[in-house]
Amino acid sequence: MIIIKGNWKDVLANSLLFANIEKENIDIMLACLNPKEETFSKGEFIAQAGQPMKGLGLLTEGSLSVLKENVSGNRIIMNILKPGDLFGEMAVFSEKRVWPASIEALTNSTVLFISQDKIVGSCSHACSFHRQIILNMLKILSEKAMNLNRKVEYMSIKGMREKLCTFFWELHKEQGSLLIHLPMKRNEMADFLNISRPSMSREMGRMRDEGIIDFHLSTVKILKPEKLAEYVQ
Repeated sequence: MIIIKGNWKDVLANSLLFANIEKENIDIMLACLNPKEETFSKGEFIAQAGQPMKGLGLLTEGSLSVLKENVSGNRIIMNILKPGDLFGEMAVFSEKRVWPASIEALTNSTVLFISQDKIVGSCSHACSFHRQIILNMLKILSEKAMNLNRKVEYMSIKGMREKLCTFFWELHKEQGSLLIHLPMKRNEMADFLNISRPSMSREMGRMRDEGIIDFHLSTVKILKPEKLAEYVQ
């Protein structure tokens, strides 16, 4: 049985998997789902693409990157995961049940693995919250499919400036501010947008010289939103 540590209950309560389930009932849900806890060191791979799956992954501590390799062997960062995020949800119910991407620990991390049978199977505890878990999974899968579609759209954008401007504009809309906080490091952002880090840095420098943006560390300030919007795809 999993013993909830420290701020885990807050992390789990904010996870999409436990949406609309009261915090005090999470212990009951964990007893129902019976997840397996595993810890990983920074740089360690939680999963390798093509390997058999252990189950649905739920990150409780640390940070993970979701990686894919293209035909030339270059790594592309598909996503950066934070505590409360899930991974493997798109493949855990498939017939093959193999990892579609590799998962690497960016920091020391703790993961709960939940068997797919525990999610969709009958509940031995007659758990009244199990139906909500299934509804949450359907919503998660739907939103994941939409996000993957957006990733494909990014990869189809030809110009580097167009990719950067679209990325910054979407963060501006999401965060509701012209001062945006990047959700990933610069090299991770370059991988996510499928562009080279040096070329990206040069283009951002040109945009700063033109007065479109300014940036420092993990923040970007949009100085001319109307100009930046001209490049949004």
